[in-house]
Amino acid sequence: MRSNAMKYLPNHFRKGQLEKLFFLFPDPHFKVANHRRRIIQPCLLTEYAHIMAPAGWLYTITDVPELGDWMRSKLEAHPMFDPVPEAELEADPAAGLLAQASEEAQKVARNEGKTFRAVFRRRETPRDL
Repeated sequence: MRSNAMKYLPNHFRKGQLEKLFFLFPDPHFKVANHRRRIIQPCLLTEYAHIMAPAGWLYTITDVPELGDWMRSKLEAHPMFDPVPEAELEADPAAGLLAQASEEAQKVARNEGKTFRAVFRRRETPRDL
């Protein structure tokens, strides 16, 4: 199935259906005028939180430092997500595969590039801002 997640995601999943959600090497949309097209946005994070189960994990990885900072800052600012501690990530098999499982990850590794990972847990209830 191919679809535009920014428009139709709630039509494909029930509330709380997903336990894990992955964003692997998304398009960085470098121009400021195109930042609204980035897949990690406050309004989209609210939709992701809706379709994720409480305590579900949202994984992001990129090879663009600016985008890595962008995604992390948007997730940290959102009331429904908390960062997963590094100790928990070490025990999570999916977190270990982020930097090697996709074609883009393998390309970055071949070119000896750096990756920027951020993993967040969906909260049961929103935190106070």
